[in-house]
Amino acid sequence: MSVQKRIWKRNDGTTGVAWWVRWQEGERWRSATFARKKDADALDTEIRRRRRLGTLALLDAGTETLDEYTSQVWAPAYASQLQPKTQAVYAAVYDRHVSPTLGTVELRAITPAIVTQLQADRLRAGAGPPVVRKAIVVLGAILQTAAESGRIASNPVRLAKKRKLPERPEIVPLAPVTIEKLRARASPRDAVLLSVLAYAGLRPGEALALRWADVRERTILVERALALGGVKGTKTGRSRTVRLLSPLAADLRQWRMRCGRPSDHELVFPGHDGKPWSESAYQSWRRRAFKRALTAAGIEHARPYDLRHSFASLLIQEGRSVVDVARQLGHSATMTLRVYGHVLDEFADAPQQNAEGAILVARESSAAHRLHIAPGNGP
Repeated sequence: MSVQKRIWKRNDGTTGVAWWVRWQEGERWRSATFARKKDADALDTEIRRRRRLGTLALLDAGTETLDEYTSQVWAPAYASQLQPKTQAVYAAVYDRHVSPTLGTVELRAITPAIVTQLQADRLRAGAGPPVVRKAIVVLGAILQTAAESGRIASNPVRLAKKRKLPERPEIVPLAPVTIEKLRARASPRDAVLLSVLAYAGLRPGEALALRWADVRERTILVERALALGGVKGTKTGRSRTVRLLSPLAADLRQWRMRCGRPSDHELVFPGHDGKPWSESAYQSWRRRAFKRALTAAGIEHARPYDLRHSFASLLIQEGRSVVDVARQLGHSATMTLRVYGHVLDEFADAPQQNAEGAILVARESSAAHRLHIAPGNGP
């Protein structure tokens, strides 16, 4: 391997000069030609360095396009390790917000400036800031693995200036009296499902993966969740136990009797075919049955997921510690402080209130209200 000077005559009789670098990579000889000697010397130095380090094969790393690397390397080896629902979200975000702009660009040509420009272009096109941030997160995950494997020197997303997300509105937990209004407008099955969401703090996927064996005497075991119609581990990958409040325990006992006393291995909330709900079935329930209950109860907007905030609020009003609230919700104490800090402040000096008592009072009020408006009881 050396830098050689090459001289030739052009058709017009003038002399041309170039600098030629030739080296062996495995059993293959390769070469490159430069107009300036310093460029040839730089390549020669880099080849010698890589040969000493054993990384000569990576000399041309990063020449594949982002789409090629994502589909051929990242998706099979890395994305396949993500949860199915996360895979689906990442694929949708990549296909819509990343690939159309950067899909044909070589990995090594993606710079922090290009990442910043992508962000600005997507926002200008009308994409919401959270979605754009998700797109940058996906791109960063892909390029991080490319950097770790030596295809690129570093991850340009880490150096790109990211737009600050707007502040999220404060969580407003629904009070037990509101939850009871919601349950009063729901079917028997849905009323119990709403109880599990609001009075045990389970995520919708966790509630739909619940089996009767998980419902214990004083606690509920949460160790799986439903995603895209399949049962998997919880969001954090860890199991937890949740306090079983007596009103919810009563709801579950009545529901089990109504279902014909199913065995322990059966689902608490099976689909119409006895199997776990499909993703389309859940979305249909959310758009129709849940939305109808909201409208009938006079609630302007809420997601099934939001009902778990009610459980957090009940625990906080009891004077439970941040660590205990976090453990029962299935996330970190730091996240608990970030999401429920204003709720903690609001009830810091207020008298403590028993969670079970608050639910029972709300149920008595709801029952009295229904009795009052029943036919024949009006003024």
